This record gives sequence, structure tokens and C-alpha cells, in this order.
Amino acid sequence: MKQSMTDVAYEFLKEGNDAMPFIELWTRVSHAMGFNESQFDDNIAQFYTDLSIDGRFFSMPGNSWDLRSRHTYSESVMDTDSIAIDEDGDDSEELLDPEEETKEESDEEES
Repeated sequence: MKQSMTDVAYEFLKEGNDAMPFIELWTRVSHAMGFNESQFDDNIAQFYTDLSIDGRFFSMPGNSWDLRSRHTYSESVMDTDSIAIDEDGDDSEELLDPEEETKEESDEEES
């Protein structure tokens, strides 16, 4: 049975004892899968997406990847309480046309 790209990546990370930069991991996986140059380029985005959604992997600073099982829960989960959300809904400034902004600025200067 043919392994998926993420299964191959899992094996590489399991064999090593440390995180691996994404491009190094992708190069090893693509060589193990027997990808040619075109397949290397065509599959890189899918591989990154697959790593991101596969719960076995942990994205680390510097675009390195490791196995989630090697990290504590607090390391691998983001505290969403600290995320600021703009709830006032006042996006009127962002929706202004550049010409309207120029007109408003010149109106303010005349005042």
C-alpha cells in the first residue's frame, strides 16, 4: 500500500529526534515518494496544507515542523483569550474610495 506524504513525513520526524525545517522535510518526502521536478513543485502547497491539518504535526517558529507528541499541551495550543477582536463594526474608513479620502482631506483643510 502506498503511503501518503504526511505518513512519510511522520516516519522521517519519528526517526529523528528533533524538529525539521519545512523545506528539508519536503525535500526528503518528495525524494522518498519518487517525485520528479514538476511533481516537487506541484505538490508542495498540498503537503504544507496536509501538515497543517494533520493533528500529528506541530508547526514551530521558523517554519520548522515536529511531532505534536513531543510537545506539551500548553506549547501546542494557542490561548485564544488573548486575541483581540474588533466588535464595534465601524469599518467605514476602510471602505472609503481613495478619491473620497482626498476630497474629505481637502474639505477638512478648508475648514
